[in-house]
Amino acid sequence: MHHHIPSDIPVRYLPRDKTMNTVAGAMFVVGLLAFVFQLSQNAHGAWISYVTNWMFFSSIAMGSVMFAIATWIVKAKWNWSVRRVSQAGGAFLPVAFVLLLPMLTLGADYFPWIEMMGYDYIVQKKAAYLNLPFLITRNVIGAMILFGLGTYFVYLAVRPDMGLTEGAEEDDEGRASWRGKLTQGWMGQEQEEVSSYQRMTVLGPAIVLVYAFVMTIFSYDWAMSLEPHWFSTMFGPWYFMGAFWGGVTVTGLWSIYLRTKHKDMQNLIGLQQRHDLGKLTFAFTVFWGYLFFSQYIVIWYGKLPWEQAWIVRRSGEVWGSYSTMVVCMCFFIPFIGLIGRKPKMVPKVYGVFASIIMLGLWLERYGMVAPSLHHEGDPIFTIWQPLIGLMFLGLYLGSVRWFLSTFPVIQVWQPMQDPESLEAELPAEMQGPAGVAGD
Repeated sequence: MHHHIPSDIPVRYLPRDKTMNTVAGAMFVVGLLAFVFQLSQNAHGAWISYVTNWMFFSSIAMGSVMFAIATWIVKAKWNWSVRRVSQAGGAFLPVAFVLLLPMLTLGADYFPWIEMMGYDYIVQKKAAYLNLPFLITRNVIGAMILFGLGTYFVYLAVRPDMGLTEGAEEDDEGRASWRGKLTQGWMGQEQEEVSSYQRMTVLGPAIVLVYAFVMTIFSYDWAMSLEPHWFSTMFGPWYFMGAFWGGVTVTGLWSIYLRTKHKDMQNLIGLQQRHDLGKLTFAFTVFWGYLFFSQYIVIWYGKLPWEQAWIVRRSGEVWGSYSTMVVCMCFFIPFIGLIGRKPKMVPKVYGVFASIIMLGLWLERYGMVAPSLHHEGDPIFTIWQPLIGLMFLGLYLGSVRWFLSTFPVIQVWQPMQDPESLEAELPAEMQGPAGVAGD
């Protein structure tokens, strides 16, 4: 399919909004106070809320960057006007790394295997992996590499735009300051675009591998290890593909929001982009259901007690209704709601189902952790979970809004056109205009 990319792309930013900045700041303060208060009342519950919110917000931030990387690798053209929207998740990655550090102070109150290591034969056999020094090391190094590479990829995507934004209609002192920081060692517009293109093309596939590996570590350490006898080889893919799905969906939600902020954004983030984002959101709804069922069916027909513990705990009397709600919000509702063509293309309809998906993923992350650490008689869900989540939501909204108001919402420079491999091998006299093979 042909996708028309204008030769002259306007430089547009998300308007700076003091009210929204105040709202994001208030969310952070309320969430932080809620966390501190809950620490003094119920530290166990406070840390469950902290960890699960970190898992969700770091997932959608990294997932949206991975969406930008994946479409770059396959040389997608349809998303030319929403590339920067996906890249905006990179602004939260340094924050996510800082928020990870307090989690590394957790001990036996969070990790049951620490106490079990003294008497449980099966857990003792896992001591090479289940020990705090190695856990801290792999999480710090893994997060530094993954979040660092993701941030660097976004930097490479933004840098060439800096040569095209000087003197733009909406330029201001803050944007000029960042332009100065990002253009140190400037080599010229054409050379910068070629350099970024080549580096991003090489870096992209490497980040995909690092993403799968590090996100799997996160899922094993902060969720799966809480049931030390239980394991699933599908757990990592379920976690990191859920993050990717969240990245696609949040790109769609931000795109809908941005279209209301300027006529140019409304025109350039058009029907084609909305339809394709809707199709991908629907496709990964099905894929999430596939991964969930693939993990469940093997456990179900195997009927081995140590394989069933994780599922039994989440499908019993206490957590069964909660798990059913998660499955409905992550699969049945969006599957039914987005199955037609129209819901994917109507912003308000898509926005409703995309929001349900995001809420479902947030609840899913909580369901990965909380049942494993639940004490009999305690409530399964309290107001403190969303209140502490406000701290993360405020930081996420603040960082993404800062990014989109500092750098062009729509990527101004566009990647060079690579010749197809077959055409590149043909002699020049056998190629038509622009490298297209002749008859």
